[in-house]
Amino acid sequence: MSTLALLVALLLVLVTAMFVAGLVYIAHRHPAWVAPLTLGLLGAALVTSVLVPVVVR
Repeated sequence: MSTLALLVALLLVLVTAMFVAGLVYIAHRHPAWVAPLTLGLLGAALVTSVLVPVVVR
């Protein structure tokens, strides 16, 4: 695996982690909307469902 591919994979992991952390923070600030863990897992599943078909291709 090339260095560029590893850097792109690292970037995707970091962006996904930031997105999920942002969703968890929003849910933490407004707990009446939805549980933070549920929203975090939902966000991770959403990003994964978008990225996996692109990466597999």
